[in-house]
Amino acid sequence: MAGRNGGRNGGRNGSRGGARPGPADAFALARRKWVAGERFDIGRMARELGVGRATLFRWVGSREQLYGEVVSTLFAEAVDEARRRARGRGPARTVSLVRRLLGTLVADPPLRRFVSHDPELALRVLMSARSPVGRRCTEVVRALLEEEKRAGRVRSPMDPGSLAEVVVRIGEAFLYRDVLAGEAPDVGKAVTAIGILVGATRPSRLPARRVRIGA
Repeated sequence: MAGRNGGRNGGRNGSRGGARPGPADAFALARRKWVAGERFDIGRMARELGVGRATLFRWVGSREQLYGEVVSTLFAEAVDEARRRARGRGPARTVSLVRRLLGTLVADPPLRRFVSHDPELALRVLMSARSPVGRRCTEVVRALLEEEKRAGRVRSPMDPGSLAEVVVRIGEAFLYRDVLAGEAPDVGKAVTAIGILVGATRPSRLPARRVRIGA
């Protein structure tokens, strides 16, 4: 996630080749700021784009909504990368995919910085029902599980929609438990739990690779 800033190399105001800036330029600017570890300041971003605050609010909504859009997009990209890198057959491939995805997220510098520097805002953006992140993440995971189930790599009696909701909640619980419970994130336990849900034969076959990160 950290390396894909998706930004355009426009001028000082972030527009394309001197053209009037638009919503896409605002989103590209937000992605660059995310990668750089800068907070989203709507007033400052409006000045950088050369537009008024009201215009920028109309394009991106609130600051929390803009964070949500950026995180949702980067999550979808991380899923695509994990899908390409996954190895194995059957449920083992799905487990490999989940391990790679969660490993990418737990080690992503901009995401960890966001969670550690402003945990209250981060939880609102990442887990609130009003934020697009949970909904978008669940939609992406559901589509992934549907694909994996059609290929015979998921063996669960749960429908993909319900299974996706549970998978996302488990991922959140272990990825953000430094904020939720004061304990280090633990990818290994999340992968073990999700592996059981998708039908991996025995939990003992899913070694828990504990991943701890610094503050």
